[in-house]
Amino acid sequence: MTTPPPQGNPFAQGQPAGQPQAPYPPQGGYPQQPGQPGFPPQGAAPYAPVPPQPTGRKLSFKTIKNIAIVIAVASIAIGGYIASRDDAKTAAVGDCMHRGSTNDNNPDLEVVECSDTKAQFEVLAKIEGKFLTDTLASSKCEAEAKGFQYVYTESGDGKDFLLCLKDKK
Repeated sequence: MTTPPPQGNPFAQGQPAGQPQAPYPPQGGYPQQPGQPGFPPQGAAPYAPVPPQPTGRKLSFKTIKNIAIVIAVASIAIGGYIASRDDAKTAAVGDCMHRGSTNDNNPDLEVVECSDTKAQFEVLAKIEGKFLTDTLASSKCEAEAKGFQYVYTESGDGKDFLLCLKDKK
């Protein structure tokens, strides 16, 4: 004679055969008894605490792009400022100038060291104000700088002024 298979869970050890095991804990509607296996005691959180998120954050592509644009604009502004420091606006009496263009309407004068081989002219006088005609500019230079040879006027971009120039020897 053979023994019949046990009823219920064949893996349940130490339990009398014939008592069915509940495969899942009871759900919904009924309050759980404290101390029952598989359930936290009353008043405790139903799951483990979540670890805190790291405080650092990743930079998005948009943020990186905006930073790059700001740096590019600042670089262009600084470069323009540095490049404009050696133009005719910054010239003073005694400075030497170099003509960068053959165009008489825009000679592109820039300040250079007098010892530089590019030095072509010397500034004899710098006079503030508007000079609408070459005759008026020449008469101002005659009064301010004896021996001038050339007149350079600039207007419309900040302060208007006149430079009285002579050839650098």
